[in-house]
Amino acid sequence: MKWLLTLLLGAALGVVGTVLWLGRDVPSAGTPGPGPAVTPAPTAQPAGPPPPPPGQGQPPGQGQPPAAGVPLPANSLPEVPTPAPVPPNATSVDIDVKPALGPLLVPVAGVSAKDLTDTFNQARPGERRHEALDILAPKGTPVLAVADGKVAKLFNSKPGGLTVYQFDPSEKYAYYYAHLDSYAPELKEGMTIRRGQMVGYVGTTGNADPGTPHLHFAIFELGPDKKWWEGTPVNPYPYLTAQGR
Repeated sequence: MKWLLTLLLGAALGVVGTVLWLGRDVPSAGTPGPGPAVTPAPTAQPAGPPPPPPGQGQPPGQGQPPAAGVPLPANSLPEVPTPAPVPPNATSVDIDVKPALGPLLVPVAGVSAKDLTDTFNQARPGERRHEALDILAPKGTPVLAVADGKVAKLFNSKPGGLTVYQFDPSEKYAYYYAHLDSYAPELKEGMTIRRGQMVGYVGTTGNADPGTPHLHFAIFELGPDKKWWEGTPVNPYPYLTAQGR
């Protein structure tokens, strides 16, 4: 009897051991076993609206750039506006602006502006105007340059006697001194003279009255050809009395 119990116990233990050995790799019922590793798929981005076809919804020339080396068609080039023309007077300067005259120095030594008389419009024989100022002074009184300039001509004429034609620095105007008794020493044509420099002496040469020594002084605007003997008369009186503009 004892040996029978031992045999049954050994058989039971063998069955249990066999079941445990066979079930070590078998998942229990209802519990899934581990499967093969799976790589997750990338998350899909929401699709945007498709790009508009060329020429729709975009100004010309602002679509997708063409491939390198492919020329743009003429109708896709941006339109460049033509610049407005610049008027000439916006960049040019009037070079014919007349230089200012005066105030000028009274050209006879010892005579002040208040001693002058405006004789510019006085009538002369032959229905002409005087177009100059006569400044009375004793014979031999120094005659002075009214402004800086250049001696353009020393001339002896029948009406004016000994005369000096002086150009202003711009050569727009000429100053005319007439009826001189003599010239200043070393005065010569082409030399530069300064305001107040002596050019000669009061006299009665030319057609002046021998009993009335005086300086005949005139101003005229030169023409384009700069002829020293002619031009448009200008009244000296306002400029000798500081009234010129």
